Amino acid sequence: MMPPEEESPDGEGDRDSALVLLQGLKSGSTRKGCDPFAQTQRSKLQHRRARINQQINKEMRMRAGAENLFRATSNHKVKETVALELSYVNSNLQLLKEELEELNSSMDVYQNDSESISVPMIPLGLKETKELDLLAPLKDFISEHYGEEGILFEKEIKEFMELRQAMRTPSRNEAGLELLMEYYNQLYFLDSRFFPPTKTLGVYFHWYDSLTGVPSHQRALAFEKGSVLFNIGALHTQIGARQDRASLPGLNQAIDAFQKAAGAFNYLKENFSNAPSLDMSVASLNMLVRLMVAQVQECVFEKMTLLRAQHDFFTQLQLAQEAARVEDVYSLVHQTMTQAHVKDYVPFSWTTMVHVKSEHFKALSHYFAAIALCDCPVASDAELPEQEKAFIQFHVTMPEGPSLRVLLQDPEERRKLGKAHLKKAIMKHEEAMRIHGLCKILRKMDILQEVLSFAHKRSLSKYSEIDHEEDFFETGDAPDIHPKTHQKPEIKSPNFSQVKVTDLFHRLGPLSVFSAKNKWYPVRRVHLMRGENGFGFTLRGDSPVLIAGVIPGGCASEAGLKEGDYIISVNGKDCKWSKHAEVVQLLKSTGEEGVEIGVITLQGSEGPKAADKKAAAMSSGSGVLKSNKENSRKSVMNSKSASTLLVWSKKSKRSKKSTYGIPFTTVGDNEVMY
Repeated sequence: MMPPEEESPDGEGDRDSALVLLQGLKSGSTRKGCDPFAQTQRSKLQHRRARINQQINKEMRMRAGAENLFRATSNHKVKETVALELSYVNSNLQLLKEELEELNSSMDVYQNDSESISVPMIPLGLKETKELDLLAPLKDFISEHYGEEGILFEKEIKEFMELRQAMRTPSRNEAGLELLMEYYNQLYFLDSRFFPPTKTLGVYFHWYDSLTGVPSHQRALAFEKGSVLFNIGALHTQIGARQDRASLPGLNQAIDAFQKAAGAFNYLKENFSNAPSLDMSVASLNMLVRLMVAQVQECVFEKMTLLRAQHDFFTQLQLAQEAARVEDVYSLVHQTMTQAHVKDYVPFSWTTMVHVKSEHFKALSHYFAAIALCDCPVASDAELPEQEKAFIQFHVTMPEGPSLRVLLQDPEERRKLGKAHLKKAIMKHEEAMRIHGLCKILRKMDILQEVLSFAHKRSLSKYSEIDHEEDFFETGDAPDIHPKTHQKPEIKSPNFSQVKVTDLFHRLGPLSVFSAKNKWYPVRRVHLMRGENGFGFTLRGDSPVLIAGVIPGGCASEAGLKEGDYIISVNGKDCKWSKHAEVVQLLKSTGEEGVEIGVITLQGSEGPKAADKKAAAMSSGSGVLKSNKENSRKSVMNSKSASTLLVWSKKSKRSKKSTYGIPFTTVGDNEVMY
C-alpha cells in the first residue's frame, strides 16, 4: 500500500488518493493517474495549460502554412493578404505565450496552506503530451519480427497504453512519482522489444514545452524517456513547494524533494542530447539544476533558524553566513537566467523572484551580523579567543577601524559596525521591494509582500533602537559576509531500482535472444528419435536452452540440428523461459515415438562460441539506441545500484551438469550430453 498523502491546500490529496484506491480495486494495481476532471486548483491550472498548448499548436500550424504560401506566391495582392494574416497569427501567439507565462508563474497554487509566513518556492508545471495509439504498430511488429500472432498480445499492449494514459495525470505525492517511474522503467522493455537500431516503429511521440507550450515530436523513444524524466523532476518541485516549511519534518521533506528534482534534471542534462524542446536543452536544464540547489539552500537556512533558536553570538554569525550562502547561490541562478539562451525563455516572474530573493537574503545576512554585534554580550577574556577565531573568517574583507580584539570588547565599536550592517540591510531590503514592485505577477502575491515588508520593518526598528541622536560620525560601509553553510545541497540522481516492474511482453521470450535488435531464421520443427547413444547433442544454459554441440552422424545431426540453435519448444510445450533441468526432464520422458523439438537459429551466429558471445553481448544491455547516451545504461529492477534498470546476465546455474547418453570427448565443462 502507498503511504497516505498529507492533505493538500486545494483538497487534491483526498480526491487523488480516493481515486487511486478506487482504480486500484478495479484493476488490481494502485499505480493509476489522478482524476483529470477533478476540479482542484492545480487541475484547473493544468487544464488551462493544456488548452493554451493546443491553441499555440494550432496557431503555429497556421503560421507555417502562411509562411509557405508567402514564399511560394508571386502575386502581390496575395502576398499583402498573407502578410496581414501572419501579423495577426504572430499577435495571437504572443498573447497566448504571455497567458502561458502567467500560468507558469502561478506559484501560489503549489504552496502549502499553513498559516505561517514563508517565502514562496518556484515549482514547474508538467509537460503535456498527446494520446498515443500503439495497438496497430506493436501488433504488426510482433507479427513481422517475432513471428507471433499480434492479436494474442492485445492485452499487454492495452495495459501499456493504460499505463501511459495514467502517467499523463500523476497525483502530487509518492504514488504519482512511482507511477512516472514505473512507466519510465517499462520504456526500457519497450525499447528493447520494439525499437531496432536500423528501423523506426513509425509512431511519433508528441510533447509540449513546459514553459512555452510549443509542441515537439520525434520518433525516437529517447524523447519519450527524457520527457517523462523531466516530469519526474517537475513533480518533485511541486511536492517540495507544497511542504509546510514552518516545521522541521516539512523542511526535511522539502529539502529531499528539491534535491531529487535537481538530480532528475541533472541526469537528463548528462544523458540526453539534442532535445527538440527548449525546456530540455542543456542551458535550460543547467538553470533548473541551479534553481533547485538554491531552493535547497534556502530550506537549509530556514531549518537552521528553527534549530538554532538561541540568540548567542555564534548562532547569529552562523545565521548571517547561511543567509549569505543563500544570496550567493541565488545570484548565480539570476546570472544563469539572464544569459542570452535563457533570458527570453524563462518567465519574467521567475527571474524577478530569484533577483528579489538574492537581495532579500543579502539583507538578512547583514541583519543577523548586526544582531550578533549589538544584542549579544561583550566577549569576556575567556571567550575572546574563540570569538576572534570565528570573526576573523566572518567578513569577506576585514572592517576598517580598530583591531579585532578592541572591536569585540568595546560595546561602542560593536554598535558602530552593527549600525553599518543594518544600514546595508535596509538598503538591500528596499532594493528587494523595488525589484518586487516591477513585476505585475509578483505584486499579486500577498505572502511575498508580507515577508519582504516584515523583514524591512524589523531592520528599521533595530536601526532606530541603536541609533543615537548624538551620533555625529558617518556610518561606514559594512563589508560583505563570507558565505558558509553547514549542510551542502546534494544532487540526488533518480533511483530507478526503487520501483520494481515486470516486462509486460515477457511472453515473447528472454530478452537475451528475443529482442528487436536480434534477427533469427524461421522456427524449424525437428522430429528426433532416440538412438542407442541418445539424441546426439549437448545442451548448455537455460532460458532458452542452447544446443552447444552436435555429434557428427548422430540423430540430431541427421535431423538437421546445428550448434548454436536455441530450443524454444518440446512436443508443443513452450520452452523459451524453461530452465535447463525442465528441458532435460521433457527429453527424458520421451517414448519410442520420439520427440518434436522447435528450434531457432540467430542470424549471423556461427556455432556455440559465437552464439554465447552474442548472448553475452545481449545480456550486458549495451548497444540499445547507441545514438543516445542514456540507453547505454544497464538496467535491472532488482539491482542494488541506484542508477540501474534491468540487467540480463548469465547465471552460474548454467554450469550444472547431468549425465544422459554416452560420454562424448568434446563436451565442455558446463555442457551436458544427450
